[in-house]
Amino acid sequence: MFSSVMFIITVQGNVSTNMYKVVTLQERQDWSDHALWWEQKQQWLLKTSWTLDKCGVHADARLIFSTQHKPLRLGLPNGVILRLRASFSIPVFRTVQGICRVLNIRHPEELSLLRPVEEKKKKKDKNSTEDEYDLTNVPLTSVSVPTLYDGMPAHFADSPKTEAAYKMLSVCQPSPSPESVAKLYRPASKVDKTHIHTRWLDSSRSLMQQGIQENDKLWLRFKYYTFHDVEPKYDAVRLTQLYEQARWAILLEDNDCTEEEMMLFGALQYHIGKLSLSQEVGSCQGMEDLESALKSLEVKMVGENNSTDINLCCLYFYFCVLPFRPRRLTLRDYKQYWFKFQDTSIFYYKSKEDSYGEPIQQLNLKGGEVTPDVNIAGQKFCIRLLIPVPEGMNEVYLRCENEKQYAEWMAACKLASKGLTLLDSSYRTEVKNIQTFLSMQRSNSSASTPQTDESINTQSLVSPRYNKKYKVKQLTPRILEAYQNVADLSLTAAILKFLQIWQSLPDFGISYFMVRFKGSRKDEVLGIANNRLIRIDLGVGDVVKTWRYNNMRQWNVNWDIRQVAIEFDGNINIAFGCTTADCKIVHEYIGGYIFMSTRSRETSDTLNEELFHKLTGGHNAL
Repeated sequence: MFSSVMFIITVQGNVSTNMYKVVTLQERQDWSDHALWWEQKQQWLLKTSWTLDKCGVHADARLIFSTQHKPLRLGLPNGVILRLRASFSIPVFRTVQGICRVLNIRHPEELSLLRPVEEKKKKKDKNSTEDEYDLTNVPLTSVSVPTLYDGMPAHFADSPKTEAAYKMLSVCQPSPSPESVAKLYRPASKVDKTHIHTRWLDSSRSLMQQGIQENDKLWLRFKYYTFHDVEPKYDAVRLTQLYEQARWAILLEDNDCTEEEMMLFGALQYHIGKLSLSQEVGSCQGMEDLESALKSLEVKMVGENNSTDINLCCLYFYFCVLPFRPRRLTLRDYKQYWFKFQDTSIFYYKSKEDSYGEPIQQLNLKGGEVTPDVNIAGQKFCIRLLIPVPEGMNEVYLRCENEKQYAEWMAACKLASKGLTLLDSSYRTEVKNIQTFLSMQRSNSSASTPQTDESINTQSLVSPRYNKKYKVKQLTPRILEAYQNVADLSLTAAILKFLQIWQSLPDFGISYFMVRFKGSRKDEVLGIANNRLIRIDLGVGDVVKTWRYNNMRQWNVNWDIRQVAIEFDGNINIAFGCTTADCKIVHEYIGGYIFMSTRSRETSDTLNEELFHKLTGGHNAL
């Protein structure tokens, strides 16, 4: 069992002595992990060659001689609690690196620590305790790629207990009971979602500096939704925990999805759960069919090389433009026009014959928002566009005639919103991914679908909203019908498919903060995604404006008034203050995503920590 020793020292008299001479202990023990903690200043004194006077320590200062590594209770995305040793004396960014080395999670820069949401316990649950896996005796390692033994890191192969802990980390957990889901905090609105993100720890300060004590509980979560260089052979734990975080985001309704998407998510969970029961630690199933699925997990997707130009056919579309900030019950009056896609813009004309002249209007999609509005059963294939205009965003709906047309135009619109054209190599891959996703939601009439299965618990596979809307006997056949489309996938392929569909949801990877823009008298919601900032009207919940990172020229923080100021191309300047979170968290999010965009496959194993702190550390940058 891990134990720590702590001494309280009151400095009196001579402060010119070197720090390593301040504490003299007769007991023979390894004291190399101990250091002095200055309680009044909330800082560690780690430069032992310095004198106390050089560190600014004066007489009567209260110093604590304590271990730098202490036990920490860590809540993982799959809901399991680990107890392990973590450094309390270095920046959280490096502490997370150390934790991820122990857990065998690559690219620790994508994760961070946050304070847990307080759960309301009922009277009968007061005596209930959480199951914990004790890893405090696992040695800390500085090796980024550990030595494997029987498919697991060598430090997990020392005992049956550590082997069980690694299996828990690398194998998907059974579906949670409806009672477990009901007990967890479920955000009911974007305002509720803003409270979650106020709990992230500061990556440039240590755990001790942020009031974290020995044996405190923290959550380890993926913070930045840019999953770089995913390799199932090396990322068993990373993929499993990422899947668990995605699954809980769906079950707790953190991400909105349609009924058909929810049934597909339920079918994939059911399939993954069945395969996980027979999964051996360290085995890699289905490696031969993952090449295409891996490509979809990259922020910049790499498609097939096409030497010929791609021309999207000009087609008649039903077209609807709604007024700025429409009311919820506004009826959509569709009109048919002739459309043409060129570069990142859509041109539309009254008829095909008029397409040789001036268009009625040009819609530039760069910097806009593209979301699906699809109902497979009802043969509804619509694309919702939010087009940037000087006064905000215009809402446009395109109604396609069939799946093929929808897939081609949806892929083109998504690329155009990122500033990419049809000639980009990822276009064909994007079309194929959309078609695959649609086919999975389509009912499989050729296969005989069982109406019930005793091994399926549908209430654990869908969110509480759908459990209230439908009975078990209604949900079961729908999930089993969707299961027919994914039953042939291997375990790893099913997990990757779940993540791919999760990433395609309209509100995937958006972190929300309550802010007040300069010149405004009311609070609004700022959404931060991996490639853009989103201004959301709190009254109606609609997107007001979007700003892309690739148009950002500079940003800074006025730490005196806690205000973030950002300058974009075209002399566009915005400034806002955070009303519920520390503006350092928002500053770190923006800088963190810009840092993530600098990574490449060539430098995948090296991490530029100095650049991360320059972009995220603010006035405390290392």
